[in-house]
Amino acid sequence: MADEVLLLNFWPSCFGARVKIALAEKGINYQYREENLLQEKSSLLLQVNPITKKIPVLIHNGRPICESLIIVQYIDELWKDKAPLLPCDPYQRSRSRFWADYIENKCYECIRQILYSGKEEEREAAKKDFIDMLKVLEQELGDKPYFGGDNFGFVDVSLVPFYSWFYAVETFGNFGIRAECPKLIIWAKRCLQMESVAKSVPDPHKLYYHALQLRKKFGVE
Repeated sequence: MADEVLLLNFWPSCFGARVKIALAEKGINYQYREENLLQEKSSLLLQVNPITKKIPVLIHNGRPICESLIIVQYIDELWKDKAPLLPCDPYQRSRSRFWADYIENKCYECIRQILYSGKEEEREAAKKDFIDMLKVLEQELGDKPYFGGDNFGFVDVSLVPFYSWFYAVETFGNFGIRAECPKLIIWAKRCLQMESVAKSVPDPHKLYYHALQLRKKFGVE
């Protein structure tokens, strides 16, 4: 019996893009269902994720898995016939999880504050925190092609979708990232050369217009 795989997602979501990248890396065929979170959430989403009511949700043979990093790990552990995203060594696995958790706790909140906060001091503080965070990640990357070394892996999957937001963040925040973190930009462009990434992440200009509409809705000048 073939696996039935369904992904519930909202197109601007970097968290959903993580799952799409992981599925592409593993060569998994799946159905896709778009959830417009700016409107009413679907009954299916509320049924399969009644706790947080958020996307992405991966439904595998009728069983839902929630939260993007948990989903990516599930995909990696279940479909083992392709190259692993997490290292085999327990210590290196723990380090990958640590950095993915660091990204999870820092990146989205900084971007959200820069784009949508109505207070200038909060936006300025978020810009500083964002650059500081990226510099920490750039230091961890070092001179390696990818965070795990020579192979694209879990930390790369965790971070690279946020690169799609850099254009909007730089434009609305009126600051530059390339000058501060040039190695990280090179890493992001290297990742985008991979088909699994290029076809999974949101378009930066489309995200810009999406952010513009939300800023108008929130009354952010």
